Amino acid sequence: MWQLLRPDAVNALESENVKKALPRYRKILIKKVKAKFLKVNLKEKVEKAYKILNSCGLCERKCKVNRNKTKGFCKVGNEPIISSAFVHLGEEPMLVPSFTIFFMGCTFHCQFCQNWSISQWFEKGKIITIKEMAKLIDEHKNCRNVNFVGGEPTPQLPFILDSLQYVKSNIPTIWNSNFYMSLKSMNLLKNVIDIYLTDWKYWNNKCAERLSKVKNYLEIVKRNHDLAFKDSEMIIRHLILPNHFNCCTKPILNYIAENYGEKVIVNVMGQYRPEYKAHIYSDIANYPKKEELEKAWKLAEDLGLNWIK
Repeated sequence: MWQLLRPDAVNALESENVKKALPRYRKILIKKVKAKFLKVNLKEKVEKAYKILNSCGLCERKCKVNRNKTKGFCKVGNEPIISSAFVHLGEEPMLVPSFTIFFMGCTFHCQFCQNWSISQWFEKGKIITIKEMAKLIDEHKNCRNVNFVGGEPTPQLPFILDSLQYVKSNIPTIWNSNFYMSLKSMNLLKNVIDIYLTDWKYWNNKCAERLSKVKNYLEIVKRNHDLAFKDSEMIIRHLILPNHFNCCTKPILNYIAENYGEKVIVNVMGQYRPEYKAHIYSDIANYPKKEELEKAWKLAEDLGLNWIK
């Protein structure tokens, strides 16, 4: 597997990015410290998480359905459903090889979603038991991490915590999320996650409501980033949307620079493509222009961010 890695991934743990922002993650990989989930009382967290399913408030939609009887906005019920689980070689260089579990369903309806077949249930998905998930994680202990993603992992948080009770390997955990978790979920994740891999899409609530069908985006996502920064290490992804530099990209990067500095890695992503329903919206119906990408990357550089692209 290692011989298949990109050149930038092989020695990524020695990079300045990692030394500045992910020192504890590096220590786990060189066996100097244990992953957080191995040091916390997961039984108590699991009990609390399953109770939330009786009136679900895992995300900030708080649809309050009893997921033991029906499904929430995310269309997830009371058992873990995945699309796939495999060794991912396409993540950030310091993360690969990453054992990535793609969960079905999402708390957003992003009109440009690149994983729309998973997030919006165009795939059927498959049920996996708690112990099967734990076994898969242990079988991939030679990867640099286990990466919980989707779709969105938040609706499946009780099952993820439950499975970690049975994992024996000292493997870092990654929470790969849109960051619309409720405070209850943030408290459940506290002291469990080694790296928060976040997706900060918008600064403008109007953009979020129009393009992802979600309310109060900025207040919630900003709050959760601040909490995650205090709890653990963090990589923030920002996808450069066409025509959204002034309303979203610029203020997001400014906020990161002012509040987190070099203590986080920022992936300023230039790979937007108009997927799913993006063609309906004139502002995002095309690829970003070269000038837009270069302006975003220059801003990241000028702000002194610990950034990659």
